[in-house]
Amino acid sequence: MDRSARRQLATWLFICSAMVFSILVVGGITRLTHSGLSIVEWQPIVGIVPPLNAQEWDETFEKYKKTPEYQKVNHQMSVDEFKGIFFWEYLHRVLGRLIGVVFFVPFAYFWLRRKISPQLVPKLLGIFALGGLQGAMGWYMVKSGLVDDPRVSQYRLTAHLSIAFLIFISMFWVALDLVAERARATADAALRRLQRIGFWLAILVFYMVITGGFVAGIRAGKAYNTFPLMNGHVIPPEIFMIEPWYLNFFNNMATVQFDHRLGAWLLAFLVPWFWFQLRRGPVSARARLAATALLVVLAAQIGLGIATLLLAVPVALGAAHQGGAMVVFGVLLWLNHELRVAPAAAGGRR
Repeated sequence: MDRSARRQLATWLFICSAMVFSILVVGGITRLTHSGLSIVEWQPIVGIVPPLNAQEWDETFEKYKKTPEYQKVNHQMSVDEFKGIFFWEYLHRVLGRLIGVVFFVPFAYFWLRRKISPQLVPKLLGIFALGGLQGAMGWYMVKSGLVDDPRVSQYRLTAHLSIAFLIFISMFWVALDLVAERARATADAALRRLQRIGFWLAILVFYMVITGGFVAGIRAGKAYNTFPLMNGHVIPPEIFMIEPWYLNFFNNMATVQFDHRLGAWLLAFLVPWFWFQLRRGPVSARARLAATALLVVLAAQIGLGIATLLLAVPVALGAAHQGGAMVVFGVLLWLNHELRVAPAAAGGRR
């Protein structure tokens, strides 16, 4: 591909990545306002049209009245109050469809104009398939809260969140590759070591995403609202109160929140240490800039997490913390990519 085509494709994928970030934030608001079970049908095509008159609103509200959430939690809700929670779930679903259109239509255009290299086509089709899987997983998640317990499965919610991050990671990494190609290998042992550390930091951040999904799924942020201790304990005594023991990692508020805190503590120590290693390592100026940016956004994210916990998860802070996780991941991807840029593409920046 020529330079112009690479820039066009990169811009398109960066826009798609920003849209995935926006739907993540809206999804956080949808969850925190308990709006996710307000639309009880999955209609990928006709569902894009909301109720347009009083009769249609009454019909939609009647469907909601048959759900466990209305019968057990919101049985005093009026149709006007229902419109408030409907809005966030509707916006979330429309954004998902819009991302699909913004991804597929330019992809078809670029492909028909032969602006996409054959090696890139399978990657882009894989991202599109992930988007379809994400839509199906979203409905599968919602269905779990429409049966008996008016609360979605924490397993399905975490899967839904994880796939969103996989889509973002895939889009963003391919876009970075289009901006500057990676080297196939490096002979510098010190640089290879830094690349390995960066990779494992990315794994740790993804671990934080997964544990954060379980925190959200069982609403563990509403408990142990103290810091740095958990109700006076470094390790809460009830951390293994559920039998069999492994279920504590998914169902026990103490264990789930402790796991998430543990990841945050590890990042709080490892990222500054990694930043210091990069200052002395054989890396480009852009890699050092990315490392400094990572340090800043991680500090902001940890601060948001502490504030969200101490205030028992207000909507604004909770949504900002969820979005902040993707910002941290994006900056870390940028740093990892800069550590792998080919010398020719780096343009003498080392």
